[in-house]
Amino acid sequence: MNQNVEHARQLELLTGGHITLLGRILRSSNETFLAQVSDEQGEAWAVYKPLAGERPLVDFPPGLYRRERAAFLLSEHLGWGFVPMTIIRADGPLGEGSLQWFVAGDLRQHYFTLYADAPRTHPALARIAVFDCLANNTDRKSGHVLIGDDDRVWGIDHGLCFAADDKLRTVIWDFAGEAIPADQLGDVASLAEEVPDNVAELLDQDEADALRRRARRLVRERVLPGDPTGMHFPWPLV
Repeated sequence: MNQNVEHARQLELLTGGHITLLGRILRSSNETFLAQVSDEQGEAWAVYKPLAGERPLVDFPPGLYRRERAAFLLSEHLGWGFVPMTIIRADGPLGEGSLQWFVAGDLRQHYFTLYADAPRTHPALARIAVFDCLANNTDRKSGHVLIGDDDRVWGIDHGLCFAADDKLRTVIWDFAGEAIPADQLGDVASLAEEVPDNVAELLDQDEADALRRRARRLVRERVLPGDPTGMHFPWPLV
């Protein structure tokens, strides 16, 4: 299927399809559900994260589902397309929340296995590291990196992104000190002056300003940062 046609179909199902909850996805900090979205033309799976299922956090305001949507929009703005299509549905079974296209793939694979066993994926993994520096991802666990049946590398679970204060916690430190490819720096440079409106409207003003500062820093330093403390890891790692 043509990629544009596929994206249009995903958007159609996610925005207009009937949502049926199939079950809760375990081991998630917040209540996360596997759902079926269906219309007269067919059905598919999606991941539903309702506001009503979020745990209160000290360092993030309620509404983590909006950050899931912002991460998708940022990935699309950059032209990197590694975050599955994510929308906000006000009419979800448990109220407003994010609805993300489900990526079918080998669930035994995650960042650590992909890095160790499939060097061909290293460029895609390094690009996710660049994205996480931009988005200030506080929770890039190994299991938040997937290889789909389409053989593409995907990144999921971006609810803890975009804080104004530096909070980067990730398992992707293997590329520290490596130069960021020029084409990616060109993509990032577009954010140094202005954050796209559709992303900015999902964030606070100080968070949007901090995103611009992080973009400027990456463009200036031109390399992926490291973690000299060895402390900037999420837990659990997978």
